[in-house]
Amino acid sequence: MAILNILLIIILVLLAVILLFIIDFNIARYIHHKNIPPYQEPPFRKSDVEFFARGDKLFDHLFGEIEQAEQHIHMLFYIFREDDISKKMLEKLKSKAKAGVEVRLMVDFMGIRVSRKGRKALEQAGVQLTITNKPKLPFLFYSANQRNHRKITVIDGRIGYIGGYNVGDEYLGRDPEFGPWRDYHLAVKGEGVIDLQKQFLIDWKSGSSEDLVHEDRFYPPQHEGKKQIQIFPSDGAHVEELALTLISKAKRSLIIGSPYFVPGKKVKDALIQAAKRGVDIRVLMPKNPDHPLVIHAAYPYFRPLIEAGVDIHLYFQGFYHSKAIIVDDNICDIGTANFDKRSFYLNNEVNCLIYNESWIEQVMEQVKEDLNRSDRVTIEQLNKRSLLKRSKEALASAIGPLM
Repeated sequence: MAILNILLIIILVLLAVILLFIIDFNIARYIHHKNIPPYQEPPFRKSDVEFFARGDKLFDHLFGEIEQAEQHIHMLFYIFREDDISKKMLEKLKSKAKAGVEVRLMVDFMGIRVSRKGRKALEQAGVQLTITNKPKLPFLFYSANQRNHRKITVIDGRIGYIGGYNVGDEYLGRDPEFGPWRDYHLAVKGEGVIDLQKQFLIDWKSGSSEDLVHEDRFYPPQHEGKKQIQIFPSDGAHVEELALTLISKAKRSLIIGSPYFVPGKKVKDALIQAAKRGVDIRVLMPKNPDHPLVIHAAYPYFRPLIEAGVDIHLYFQGFYHSKAIIVDDNICDIGTANFDKRSFYLNNEVNCLIYNESWIEQVMEQVKEDLNRSDRVTIEQLNKRSLLKRSKEALASAIGPLM
């Protein structure tokens, strides 16, 4: 009898905690979205853009630019580990700080893996470190889920980086659990750097209370590049609107690459309508996910999309972490936002839209290569899903807003 009473108490406590989490999350989400300003289209910027699809090439390029830094290095990542590539990055940042360069490093609360000893060494070298998006009262559960997922680096206000890569060995394909890592990242020069710098400084103010947003020294004159781009920051809103806008513009083809695919009903319906009007739609995501349940959260969307004519491809040559939308080969969206509800409604993200068909050709070549390393999902495969996997789908759907 005593054991039953203890079990009953445990169950009641768990139910109370779950109820508190639900209340916390829903009230905070309502307040957050109520206070979000209406969507405003970001300005068009004339810029030069370089595309990276391999971590080694990206980090070699980034390290080279860090070596040339003379005034400041501003760096924001969602994940920053303390493995080989991370230590190499930290050593370069410390070296530049000791040489008199202003170095500001910002990492999300949930993503920082640098030890206390490592943080102390950064401080002693003169690197300013800020941990952003710490969970806080009164909405502890909601704030713990609202992550700063942006990846921005700006060096001397002359070059900026944006995309899917964080700082860790797995991003160079060195983790046997994931194997080769596919991601997309951009280096931006020209007017677009202004927007990346401003967003970094806005986030820096939020995390450190140091207001540098309007410091002229961080905004040197920019040359006009050859490509029209837009830098699209978001704070738990408007990413869904961007996705719907891009889907509506598609006349011939639409490619969506994302490690996570939980689009929600509105976006799913828009994809179905686009497929019915003749748009060739291909979705590319990893076959082997890096988080439990995420692949199962995607499966409930597969059947209606496939039946409407959408091709779903699962990348098997390692892990697919790229975030990209390509419309009719003349609009390309690359950034940090995944094609899921977390990016649509929760996370801080930043994307770059490029409007240049000849430039997009190189991205399309990479996408085609990635599609060749993927398996297409069929209705027959869906019909053979086991009861256990379908149960996981139901569980994943139940916690859909967090995925």
